[in-house]
Amino acid sequence: MASRRNRPINLPAPYLKRIWLEPSRITNREAYPFCLPLLRDDFELSFDKAITIIVGENGTGKSTLLEGIAVLAGYDEAGGGKGYMTVDHSWALEKMGGQLSSALRASWLPKITNGWFFRAESFFSVARYLDEMAQKYPMGGGPPPDFLSHSHGEGFLRFFEERCQKQGIFIFDEPESALSPARQIEFLKLMRRMENIGHCQIIMATHSPVLMAYPNARLLRLTKYGLEPVTVRETDHYKVMREFCEDPAGFVQAAIEE
Repeated sequence: MASRRNRPINLPAPYLKRIWLEPSRITNREAYPFCLPLLRDDFELSFDKAITIIVGENGTGKSTLLEGIAVLAGYDEAGGGKGYMTVDHSWALEKMGGQLSSALRASWLPKITNGWFFRAESFFSVARYLDEMAQKYPMGGGPPPDFLSHSHGEGFLRFFEERCQKQGIFIFDEPESALSPARQIEFLKLMRRMENIGHCQIIMATHSPVLMAYPNARLLRLTKYGLEPVTVRETDHYKVMREFCEDPAGFVQAAIEE
């Protein structure tokens, strides 16, 4: 049965169709993350495209939402693939993804068990785990991946190239964090290859206007009022960068004098 579940499925992405909140599963409405304005009793999020991009200010709950989705998909909230637990949670005071997922329901067509949850904060823990496992359990006689011998951005991109072009659901939390503008363009090219495969669903949170502008993606803005469709030009991120590019010195001078 397990091998049958891991076979490629001849259906196009998206596979995760919808998530919604089950209020009866919430034990304490005052506790985080259920106190977030986003998580009203009628909260739901539908996925009608293979690529969904979520933008918003820090503190609105983007990362927590992605963690909850990742746990629903079978990934550890600290990042990794199905069955990985690359970060020791024994001293963790809070596990937001697990708490949120306990009150979420999901609709799949079909349920996909492959993919990856990428978090910038835990990339080195994940990469170190993969390198160590490859050394302990070599397969095919080749060298271990050795993601950590490269620069931060190069390690990110090599990791993406090797792990993110098979059928599955891929969750990216701020992948631009170590990528220069040129490397962000390379990441866009990877996204295009994933889209062309037709069997990759991407759910991404980002602050990068470059990544927000990916064609054919569904772009959603997260505020205290919830999620709403938005264009790149309507985002605060784009507006700030536009003002900066028009007059860098003047923009910075005005900003630091406020």
